[in-house]
Amino acid sequence: MTTASDCIRKYQAFLKLEKSLSENTLVAYMSDLQKLMDFSSGKSLTDIKHEDLEQFLCQLRDLGISPRSQARILSGIKSFYGFLLIEDYISADPTELIETPRLGKKLPEVLSVTEIDSLLAGIDLSRKEGQRNKAMWETLNSCSLRVSELTDL
Repeated sequence: MTTASDCIRKYQAFLKLEKSLSENTLVAYMSDLQKLMDFSSGKSLTDIKHEDLEQFLCQLRDLGISPRSQARILSGIKSFYGFLLIEDYISADPTELIETPRLGKKLPEVLSVTEIDSLLAGIDLSRKEGQRNKAMWETLNSCSLRVSELTDL
């Protein structure tokens, strides 16, 4: 019979050798599994059910862990259970129906009017490059272009 620590060791080797993940990613995945083991209080990782994972995610939320971090932790745990399923350590994936926390879209930072005025004031208009730079900045800003779109023009 394979123990949980054997499964974790094989999973770690799988991530390192077959997935070629970085050492930092491996450490993060192992940390995620440790969080789950701490939560399960002695229950084998192969015996964890969907309901246990739902409670685990609720605990992460209650601890104030951000949705982005919750999603990363869940991703590592889903990867682990996918491995267990492929290797026939489990017959059903308990993470299959678990939804990833919704991540709000982060709005880009924008410059204030003062910052824009300061940038424009710093352009030396007595030089051709300065006139070009101001024209590029005005086009970029007024048309809400990406830099790549501006350079394509």
